[in-house]
Amino acid sequence: MHKTTITYKKSGVDTNNTNKLVHFISKLSKKTKIKGSNVKGFRNIGGFGSLYDLSKEKIKNPILVTSTDGVGTKLEIANKLKKFDTIGIDLVAMCVNDLIVQGAKPIVFLDYIAIGKVTNEKYKNILKGIAKGCKESSCYLAGGETAEMPGIYENDKFDLAGFAVGIVDRKKILDGSKVKDGDALIAIPSSGVHSNGFSLVRYLLKKKKLINNKKILRQLITPTKIYVNEILNLHKKKLINAACHITGGGLIENLPRILPEKLSIKLNLDKIKPHRIFSFIHNSNVNQNEMLKTFNCGVGFCVIAPKRNIQKIILSFGKTNKPYVIGSVIRKSGKKIILSGKIKF
Repeated sequence: MHKTTITYKKSGVDTNNTNKLVHFISKLSKKTKIKGSNVKGFRNIGGFGSLYDLSKEKIKNPILVTSTDGVGTKLEIANKLKKFDTIGIDLVAMCVNDLIVQGAKPIVFLDYIAIGKVTNEKYKNILKGIAKGCKESSCYLAGGETAEMPGIYENDKFDLAGFAVGIVDRKKILDGSKVKDGDALIAIPSSGVHSNGFSLVRYLLKKKKLINNKKILRQLITPTKIYVNEILNLHKKKLINAACHITGGGLIENLPRILPEKLSIKLNLDKIKPHRIFSFIHNSNVNQNEMLKTFNCGVGFCVIAPKRNIQKIILSFGKTNKPYVIGSVIRKSGKKIILSGKIKF
């Protein structure tokens, strides 16, 4: 009796297909090259590890800063719309925006894609978004990993994870130690919901039977804003004392992470300028407190700076995405965030 040969491909994993895509990844990686990414005699894409020449940075006391993150259930919105060319931007943004909180310049990014079956168009669009995010943040796409896992990820499901490395001079680390009583809290607008709170958003959409509403889904898929160039520029000019990426936990849980002891923030909610999408969420029976600890509510990033620098900070941005003051630092022990006013959703 003839026995059918069992192969890896029959189990649902086609390594030949993924190997062919290495050339495509290599081309994207080359477009993101920066001065330390060329190590003579070594090719990063296709190797076991990626190399980066730190000497090219010419930093006297270099400190590496690392960050890892994902996109969460925003991936389900991408699946609903069958739109995958921006979700990679979210992945990069969630990592590099954490690095710049400490004043670190992003230098290397790696991705991990877990997917049920690699389909070329979807896979390439995800990678194009990752490369675009790296380009925007001047970060080198040094490599990554693709895991084809049938049985774990079914019905077009997939997951993304990113890992970023940044570098900063030891004497220039933003650690919040320079924050003083009287400093201003300045909001830098978000591009939308970014990549947090999507389990709650999807729950609301299902409850309101809007889970297939493309108008709302298109608002939700807007990629996370990358703040690298603006924040590093402010840091270089010594205009800021601290920075904060507003991610999961919103303003309420993230701002205390950058405050020294015996200092608190008086947060004026009247000043916050929420996007229309947040009004939709709030009006779906989500109260203000829940909004504040789940979403960025229109504030994707914050900086703390001396009041004398406010105008310089505002002028350093373009006509859009203008920063604005939403509070101030006060001398107070105990409660780190003191709220006043109400967000005008």
